[in-house]
Amino acid sequence: MTASATSAADPRDRAPVRTTAPRLRVLWSFARPHRTTLVQGLLLALVASALGLATPMVTKAVLDALGGSSSLTGPVTALLLLLVVGSAVSYRQWTLLGALGERVVLDARESMVRSFLRATVPGVTRRPTGELVTRVTSDTLLLREATAASLVGLVNGAVMLVGSLVLMGVLDPVLLATTVAAVVLVGLVFALLMPGIAQAQQQAQEHVGRLGGALEGTLRAIRTVKVNRAEERMTERIMADARASAEHGVRAVRREALAWTTAWSGVNLAIIAILAVGAWRVGEGRLEVSGLIAFLLYAFALMDPITELTQNVTTLQSGIAAAERIRQADALPAEETAPATAPRAGEPRDDLPVLELRNVTAAYGPDAGAAVRNVDLVIPRRGHTAVVGPSGAGKTTLLSLVLRFLEPTAGELLLDGRPYRDHAHADIRARLAYVEQDTPVVPGTIRDNLLLARPDATPDDLRRVLRDVRLAEKVDALDEGLDTPLAAAAVSGGERQRIALARALLATPDVLLLDEATAQLDGLTEAAVQECVRSRADSGAVVTIAHRLSTVVDADTIVVMEAGRVRARGRHEELLASDTLYRELVESLRIAADTGVRAT
Repeated sequence: MTASATSAADPRDRAPVRTTAPRLRVLWSFARPHRTTLVQGLLLALVASALGLATPMVTKAVLDALGGSSSLTGPVTALLLLLVVGSAVSYRQWTLLGALGERVVLDARESMVRSFLRATVPGVTRRPTGELVTRVTSDTLLLREATAASLVGLVNGAVMLVGSLVLMGVLDPVLLATTVAAVVLVGLVFALLMPGIAQAQQQAQEHVGRLGGALEGTLRAIRTVKVNRAEERMTERIMADARASAEHGVRAVRREALAWTTAWSGVNLAIIAILAVGAWRVGEGRLEVSGLIAFLLYAFALMDPITELTQNVTTLQSGIAAAERIRQADALPAEETAPATAPRAGEPRDDLPVLELRNVTAAYGPDAGAAVRNVDLVIPRRGHTAVVGPSGAGKTTLLSLVLRFLEPTAGELLLDGRPYRDHAHADIRARLAYVEQDTPVVPGTIRDNLLLARPDATPDDLRRVLRDVRLAEKVDALDEGLDTPLAAAAVSGGERQRIALARALLATPDVLLLDEATAQLDGLTEAAVQECVRSRADSGAVVTIAHRLSTVVDADTIVVMEAGRVRARGRHEELLASDTLYRELVESLRIAADTGVRAT
């Protein structure tokens, strides 16, 4: 399928462009906090424009002085003064608006980063990561030009245009009528072309965002892509969005080119008409030569405000589209930052379970089926609970509910006997630690990753958890030790898992949640880590999604899930005798373990 066919079939490309006023309000919301600086920049721009408008009149005075044998000192001094003051004002305006643009970009980026990190997990993961990154990096640059330059430039260009026309009318109304006809023609063409330019630019930006998401996901899976010899196929898939963006961009460029050509032709046509009519009026004695020269200076300079207006209208259209995409981050559903009620004072009671799920049902969206149904589960304050089941049974959803990445649609969760709704998200997670199966690392050094959950940990604490997961020697062998950037270190998947586990152990949580945290470890290292987990289970709660037989056998309680429900629970020997699905799972785990031993 061609790129054009792809883009034509995408309903998002056919979305109508909203009317101008609401879209301008979106853009103005970014500039409003800086309106004082914006007004200062506008005043400076108007002063610079006024000085520029005065120059042809002073030039006329110079020519009149030559013709009347008057002194040139005054007019020439005035021209030099206009030059010096105009330069100083323009410099100040440039630096003021440039700094304003950078502050707008900084504010927008901070707002988006905070929105992304405070949003619910389903809200963030609904769109490709690369697309969200594009909004922070590329869209904010378009926003800078629109807020800092375009808003001031539009007002200043309009004032310059009106001011030039007024002064031209003072010099000669007949020549003014000729000029106005050209300006009206240019205005009509722009009024017809601007909506199409805005829509094409918005669609181009949408495809750039999708391109970023597709490229980011492909690079993350580069090994899988290469193993499956899919380089060309993935290139074509990514380039489909690149081609669609280019197609919409070319469409916008064509319209812009037509607008610019019309503006240039209209002004030059006006110049030719002014020369013809002006020469006739000078010959008739109705206009002085100095007046005609001054009028021509205004006519030549008229291209500047027209250019400024056309450029800023185009930039404004791109900025409005970027502003709307940036503001979509504010619409992401955010996690609550404060508890609904005041927390209960005192230490948790030992006779209460640390976690409890009561008749919990949950889904990943209003149109999605239930991922878990009517789940009842008690996690004691100490001990190891393993959750097993086939793929799609709801095991990871269970951890997402406990971590409050996902809210139940029915039932409730309790922490220390109190409903989750009475706790802030941060208060719940302060009691938990989580090791993901994929174990992504955050940007930074090994030390940064370890201190993520407990920034006040001492060097001795770091050494202890690294020894527990058998990473101390590996870290010591690195040139920069704990301060080695993880991007620069040759860290295997198993070592990433151990770094994540060390970070979780460092937090000393009430509940340690492990999504098969030993999946990528060798036998000896796994045994050491399992000993570490058993030790943790003696003093706190450990919940594991189990894919290995060793994890299942050692658990104090095993929960068997199937189709989103808890099917059975008990100890290993009890479930072997009572549950057929568990026996099948254990047999598959035993076969996998035996195969691994033979392969080793």
